[in-house]
Amino acid sequence: MKILLLAIFSLLSLQQTYASTPKSVTCTRTEYREEYIPGTKSNPGYVRGYEVDVEIPCGGTQTQNTDVNDCKEGSVIGGLLGAGLPISSSRGKDRWWAIPAGGTAGALIGCQVDGG
Repeated sequence: MKILLLAIFSLLSLQQTYASTPKSVTCTRTEYREEYIPGTKSNPGYVRGYEVDVEIPCGGTQTQNTDVNDCKEGSVIGGLLGAGLPISSSRGKDRWWAIPAGGTAGALIGCQVDGG
């Protein structure tokens, strides 16, 4: 039992957390604008046209919905626990089918518990 617990805790310590660097993307659009410059009788008014770059929200990457659920750790730990239970409780010929069945069931349950 101590070896099983040692194996579980060693697998948990191998889990690494990867931090992603936030990407700063600025999207712009050029807009044409006009401004009326008033005048006088001797100097008539006029319209001045110019272009301005305006920041807009970027399309493509922000609208994608990606599934980031990962159940690797839960499957491994659940498989070990699921196979460990039949090892301790079965004897003789029953071990040869009980261990793989328990490992498979434990891996499936561990994946669901881990968020997969």
